[in-house]
Amino acid sequence: MKFALDFQPKLFATLRNYDRRKFSADLMAGIIVGIVALPLAIAFGIASGVTPEKGLITAIIGGFLVSLLGGSSVQIGGPTGAFIVIVAGIIGKYGLEGLAIATIMAGIMLVLLGVLKLGVVIKFIPYPIIVGFTAGIALTIFSTQIKDLFGLQIAGPMPDDFISKWGVYFQHFDTTNLWALGIGLVSIAIILLTPKISSKVPGSLAAIILVTIACYALKRFAGVEGIETIGDRYAINPTIPAPAGFAINIETIRDLLPPAFTIAMLGAIESLLSATVADGVTGDQHNSNTELIAQGAANIIVPFFGGIPVTGAIARTMTNINNGGRTPVAGLIHAVVLLLILLFLSPLTRHIPMACLAGVLVIVSYNMSGWRTIRGMMKNPKADIAVLFTTMLLTVVFDLTIAIGAGLLMAVVMFMRRIMESTNISVIRNQIDMTADAESNHRDDTVNVAKGVEVYEIDGPFFFGIASKFDDVMHTIGEKSRVRIIRMRKVPFVDSTGLHNLENLIRASQKEGITVILSGVKDSVRETLVNAGIDRLIGAENICPNIHIAAERANQLAAEQPETAR
Repeated sequence: MKFALDFQPKLFATLRNYDRRKFSADLMAGIIVGIVALPLAIAFGIASGVTPEKGLITAIIGGFLVSLLGGSSVQIGGPTGAFIVIVAGIIGKYGLEGLAIATIMAGIMLVLLGVLKLGVVIKFIPYPIIVGFTAGIALTIFSTQIKDLFGLQIAGPMPDDFISKWGVYFQHFDTTNLWALGIGLVSIAIILLTPKISSKVPGSLAAIILVTIACYALKRFAGVEGIETIGDRYAINPTIPAPAGFAINIETIRDLLPPAFTIAMLGAIESLLSATVADGVTGDQHNSNTELIAQGAANIIVPFFGGIPVTGAIARTMTNINNGGRTPVAGLIHAVVLLLILLFLSPLTRHIPMACLAGVLVIVSYNMSGWRTIRGMMKNPKADIAVLFTTMLLTVVFDLTIAIGAGLLMAVVMFMRRIMESTNISVIRNQIDMTADAESNHRDDTVNVAKGVEVYEIDGPFFFGIASKFDDVMHTIGEKSRVRIIRMRKVPFVDSTGLHNLENLIRASQKEGITVILSGVKDSVRETLVNAGIDRLIGAENICPNIHIAAERANQLAAEQPETAR
């Protein structure tokens, strides 16, 4: 069987029928998205622990590659708030080179996911887990901005964990800089009020422009000091750096494998979630595997230029759609706009107040929190609520790797429990009611079974969770039978534990002189039984296609065997 690579970039398909009208729409959307992405790229870069231009470089190179190679027509790639916590943690533990290596490893994982056509599998991660870790990330981002929002005077590095960080905040709230707090609150107010005045102007951009001009005027003409800006903390390099290499060895790869896996999984989830949301608006259909390959390529290349992880950005993707972008050309233009800003206007960014960027990220965290979604899910089953809040709590207190792992484990356990509760095992004697039965031959409504014949019906999958339940039912039978019919017409699959229990039941029954007959076995299940040697164990004649044949054979065997008592 030949292996076919599922890599079909949308750009090349859309260019076949591209015209001036589409270009005009993409040009306008690309310029607007580029402007919207500017403050976010700078803010995400700084919050992640790198310099502002690194955030811009990530949006430029990563965004260009995602649009060039991606499987979505409207996806906009770049740095996102979801990665702030992860990136900052990796830098704190392994440094910038460690982050670069982890990002490259994550990119390779994403490419492999796409090549192996696992894009659809990512979509099956339970929704409560996605809501939980997204809310946890939002809360963590908010907590990282308190220092700049309040202008707290804290010497030395901040603790990494959530609880210790807030402990330090409470110890230093008496050092609040009122100018910084005022700037942060005004920035938040502008972001919230801008959409009510004009839906065309991004609130974050309006806040940065207006607040930066006001703060520059206060410092220049009113002699106000103590307003920390980007330029006070970072030296901005308005160029795209030359590619740099890294020292990689087995020990480094082993140490960075867990954070790399976290980056890959979060990148895959966020990108495909963004593409799926975009499909619902545009009516288009993205290619999940192609999108993963594109995201992987971007994350492999961007670190060589000092960038941070790249993923699909839902807010910027929706901005692209709402402003008329319908092809990947808009994403390419957005990257070019950011490149021009970096090369020619980046010196102006040094005047942006840190408190203003903190205000931008507070709004980002608020929008990410999904509190309305969480409130709506409170009516869901308690198991889903438990998964949601456990994932959120573990994301905040520990890290995303532990949170996703624990959330998936809980979701699997809850799913198994629901399957077990929905799977029934019943015992029938004397007569089987065939009314509305798929196996009925319409000649009668009942099938009679002789004395000494018992029928066990399994309604649901026969897997490890049900196998023990089936054993419990078998041990509750008081009278010893001579023939046991196991009706499997509603069994879609059997796993290894189910096979093991079935084999043990057959062998134990045979030792007691009891014949086991299987009825209504589906073709796929029969193949599994044959591969496991069950047909040789009980005899192929005792695997019957329907209950009529099974009951006839059981009645005959019961008549031939002497009656015994337990």
